[in-house]
Amino acid sequence: LPERWEAGGTFTIGELGFGTGLNFCETWRQWKQSPAAGSLHFVSFERFPMQADEIDRALAHWPEIDEERQALVANWPTNPAGQVDIAFTGQVRLTVVIGAALDGVSASPPDFDAWYLDGFAPSRNPDMWSEELMRLVFDRTVSGGSFATYAAAGFVRRNLAAAGFTVERRPGFAGKREMLRGDKS
Repeated sequence: LPERWEAGGTFTIGELGFGTGLNFCETWRQWKQSPAAGSLHFVSFERFPMQADEIDRALAHWPEIDEERQALVANWPTNPAGQVDIAFTGQVRLTVVIGAALDGVSASPPDFDAWYLDGFAPSRNPDMWSEELMRLVFDRTVSGGSFATYAAAGFVRRNLAAAGFTVERRPGFAGKREMLRGDKS
């Protein structure tokens, strides 16, 4: 992504499943380290948002994102509901849409440059990986946009391909055998 950020303009990343905010914090850290031009808008869809103290505890395990963690926790609302919008320094904006991913993604504009598909495990949360949701993700992705996910289940791969993405398997990380990444041509 850092190479793509150099083009300037607003770069929009969509994420299924905000969780602790780890992906956001690490992306923001990478954004600050890159010669990025323009602005970063990180939009996440989360049904069950965590409380600030839970986020703080969970992210404390990664000292490299301390600065981002502290800023996120300091700005996180006490009772997150509806939509959380936070503007950070360095032209970085976080939007967390609270509710069912299908509803949130369907109401979003078609301007996502990249997706982190990190919803809870496909075996435990098949709705997060449904063919209908993957089609919406595809429809909301700009031409040349991409996705990445640690999920490698066959039905996830098939649903992403059926939606229109070019899908490829890649070696996984941290003990995962495989992960998926793909593009919208």
